[in-house]
Amino acid sequence: MSKTLYLNGNTAIINYNQGFPNRNVAILNSDSFELLITSFIENADKHTVRHMRSLLPGQNLVNSILDLAKQLHVYELHQINHPLIEDIEFVKKLIEDIYEYWREFQRCSVIYLGKKSKSELVNFIDKDTDFNRIILSFYRNIQEKALGRTNKIYRQLRAGTNAAITLREKRNLLPDDYKNLKRGMFIDSVLLHSPLLLHPSTNKREGHFEEVYKNPIEDFKLNNNDFYCYPAKIGTLLALVYFHKDFVFSGISLANIFEPATTEDLKTTKPDIAITFGVKDGKEDMVFYNDKKNDMVVAKLSYQNKLEYFGYMKKIMLTCYNVAMMNKGNLPIHGAMVNVFFRNGEKRGVVFMGDSGAGKSEIIEEITNLGGQDIDHIDVIFDDMGVFRINEQGEVVAQGTEIGAFVRLDDLDRSLPYQAMDRSIFMNPESTTNARVIIPVTDYKTVSSDHIVDYFLYANNYDSKIGVNLFNQVEESKSTFIEGKRMAKGTTHELGLTYSFFANPFGPLQQEEKCRALIDTFWTALDDSKVHVGEVYTNLGVIDRTEESLKDAAHAVLELIK
Repeated sequence: MSKTLYLNGNTAIINYNQGFPNRNVAILNSDSFELLITSFIENADKHTVRHMRSLLPGQNLVNSILDLAKQLHVYELHQINHPLIEDIEFVKKLIEDIYEYWREFQRCSVIYLGKKSKSELVNFIDKDTDFNRIILSFYRNIQEKALGRTNKIYRQLRAGTNAAITLREKRNLLPDDYKNLKRGMFIDSVLLHSPLLLHPSTNKREGHFEEVYKNPIEDFKLNNNDFYCYPAKIGTLLALVYFHKDFVFSGISLANIFEPATTEDLKTTKPDIAITFGVKDGKEDMVFYNDKKNDMVVAKLSYQNKLEYFGYMKKIMLTCYNVAMMNKGNLPIHGAMVNVFFRNGEKRGVVFMGDSGAGKSEIIEEITNLGGQDIDHIDVIFDDMGVFRINEQGEVVAQGTEIGAFVRLDDLDRSLPYQAMDRSIFMNPESTTNARVIIPVTDYKTVSSDHIVDYFLYANNYDSKIGVNLFNQVEESKSTFIEGKRMAKGTTHELGLTYSFFANPFGPLQQEEKCRALIDTFWTALDDSKVHVGEVYTNLGVIDRTEESLKDAAHAVLELIK
């Protein structure tokens, strides 16, 4: 069994510590290559397998392919003595099929670093570059031997990996009750070969996270061969996300959306959140627990194939964040915020609130894209989840959580995803339902600072109206926001007109009583602070909406705040 290569579903993990092929012959003689060929045979179409069996009666198909590969590496085509050579066209196709089978995997390399070694001393970027070069060279050597000549057209595809990470054990300030998590392997560096195209087996999120009243991770036994930890800064909070390696591409996608915590952060800051993701306990749990003793929120998601969808990892992190923030007396906002800076020196802080598919991220993209000659620049503060707090002056201020955005391709201006294509992570981009992209949006300092709120608008995606409606009295608006009404668009398991408490099923729904008290406090503060409260009509749930609808809404907002 290969210790270097791990295959599961469409994920491949290459452990450079267990062996690094520096020559073609090393690949040919490796357990990893044998594992790949075995997996290919097990998953090949029936016609291919039947044809191989007809050419290789009674022979082991894996061993025969390995033997052919070795002969192609050493000899010229006319010197090879192998039954498959009788059908050279089939051999050419077989080589291409195996190569494509390998490239269809989402491939990530890992390097384990010692406690005291510096990342700079192990140049994993060079090592990963070498691996890509070696794999491409290996394929071309075999393919051109079968072809009988050199190629006329060369395509420099990513033949090795799509991403790479370094891992190391790090000192941290987890309480003693979580000593089972203290010696985890933390992601130290991430290399993304972007644009990164991922194909998770599921395309939407189902169900809600349930609050439980017994710690779900106290008995978790951490295996550092199976779990990696991404230390994330969610706004001003520190979260440790321990995920099973089968979900490594969800884990490293966090790098595009949550600021990674540094070694110094881990040494000096007690974690606010701890999550175990992909626990093989035979259950279907998606639960969180409010650990008041240790002033932490912890969560466990049992191993399920559907967890490949990035929304599960992102949303459990934000659920824990929201609960932790409510514990501190702050109000979670499922929405998005921009600071619009005008050329005359004035600034407006605009917050949009709404559940999944309401258009909060999309309208921010449109506002940023529209700009205008009166606007100097626009800063995105948060794109999905933020928090309101009341400062010492009694003003309502907001903070963000994420440095990136996880948005639907369908709802964006067609050019927008490609403007940041070189830094983007696409998820099922060819899908007609809920194709997504993760794009970097802002910097951590901006996200984690306080920002004055001037306008607070509910994202109404179900009415066919155009523009913005402001409420005459702030108190009038409370029912609209609490009702959480929207037209579901297939981004979750819901469809049609739905209602969700405070448009936020990620903490406020589970702790409604606590959240209602906070809403009352903050609505009074909104009134006292003279914040303009209303709703903006995004039209995203309207069946016959035009492509201009979202632009019209963004334009109306810009006109309002001038």
